[in-house]
Amino acid sequence: MSHASMLKARRQHQKTKKRLHVEAKQFKRLAKEALAGAVLKKEKVKRVKPTKEELGSQDAKKSNTGAMKKGAS
Repeated sequence: MSHASMLKARRQHQKTKKRLHVEAKQFKRLAKEALAGAVLKKEKVKRVKPTKEELGSQDAKKSNTGAMKKGAS
């Protein structure tokens, strides 16, 4: 057996081993979900972008706290 064919056989063996491992993991996961009962869907939470007014009020708060810190020291 040449070196190249030996390496090729090794790669093929690694691929099949990995595929079997992945399939076993998936089977385990599905079995776990089946035991848990009904599958619950995760809901995605949408993030709401703040409006310009809200951003303005946040900036005003930041500038006020900065002025207070300067006056206090």
